[in-house]
Amino acid sequence: MREEALTAPRRVSRSLWVGAVHKGGEAPISVQSMTNTDTRQVAATVAQIQALAEAGADMVRLSCPDSDSAQAVGAIRRQVTVPLIADIHFDYRLALLALQQGIDGLRINPGNIGSRQRVAEVVRAARERRVPIRIGVNAGSLEKELLARYGEPCAAAMVDSALHHIRILEDLDYTEIKISLKASQVGMTVAAYRQLARQVDYPLHLGITEAGGLLSGTVKSSIGLGLLLAEGIGDTLRVSLSADPVEEVRVGFAILKALALRNRGVTIVSCPTCARQNVPVIDVVARLEERLAHIREPVRVSVMGCVVNGPGEARESAIGLVGGEGGNLLYRGGEPVGKVSDAEVLERLVAEVEAAAARMRAGEVEKE
Repeated sequence: MREEALTAPRRVSRSLWVGAVHKGGEAPISVQSMTNTDTRQVAATVAQIQALAEAGADMVRLSCPDSDSAQAVGAIRRQVTVPLIADIHFDYRLALLALQQGIDGLRINPGNIGSRQRVAEVVRAARERRVPIRIGVNAGSLEKELLARYGEPCAAAMVDSALHHIRILEDLDYTEIKISLKASQVGMTVAAYRQLARQVDYPLHLGITEAGGLLSGTVKSSIGLGLLLAEGIGDTLRVSLSADPVEEVRVGFAILKALALRNRGVTIVSCPTCARQNVPVIDVVARLEERLAHIREPVRVSVMGCVVNGPGEARESAIGLVGGEGGNLLYRGGEPVGKVSDAEVLERLVAEVEAAAARMRAGEVEKE
């Protein structure tokens, strides 16, 4: 099925690398999340990073609020392959320690980690290791002088804060920079990114901060990030949810897939159900999403409750199921291949999708 264009041409930005992940330029928009384990608990943190990587996270951020956390980065780094970013506030020594332990990226605000000399030490160490720095502006922690000038958090104040931190790094001749401008209000966030995107060409990391729980946070993030991505703004993103971090990755990819910007994993097309349904669509889809979360190949699956729209969707899917009074009809590659009983539906669909993914890995053409 031909996908109509939803997005404007991508904003031209500088290119940089976080570990083995290319950001900015013509690189795919990357998805990241952040651990919520105690970084000092190495085994638990490694397990969560591995779960995030399995879900598709291109990179993972760790909080390093103390020296023990920063010291633990080395042991964590040795056990995972996904690039890691250290989240540092106030103490420049934590950034230096994380760099010594092999961190791939830093998230700091140069203006709040000490004097120019201390910032210069961090920049020197980052330059030696070719580690980029993300300037992370948050509406909830703007500088006092900006709040006094503007009266309250606003998009213009966020942009001024970002430009201030950018100048600090540029004055030190360091331009391996990416920037984020996050607020919990969608409108403020979108306005801030739009303003800054016109003034600098550094890669932009998108996010609606403190967006809320799984449902409300997904809605807010989808609207805010969707608006910016549709305008061609954004090089990386994080969906910030009060939920399992794995859900952040899943929602992030769902947003990118809806905008046809990335096409990773299974896409399930399913009906909202009505009295015509002949297969328990809601239950089947919920269980399919769980069972197929490990698949990275872009397989389109349709689960439709009846024959009104079902055959049309099934013909446009790699694997399709259409509920019917005489039995559920299974489609493969757009063609009907036989009937499946209600009891067999879930396992048969899982097997068909896994087989389709295997064919794609082997280089065979698969209808999507």
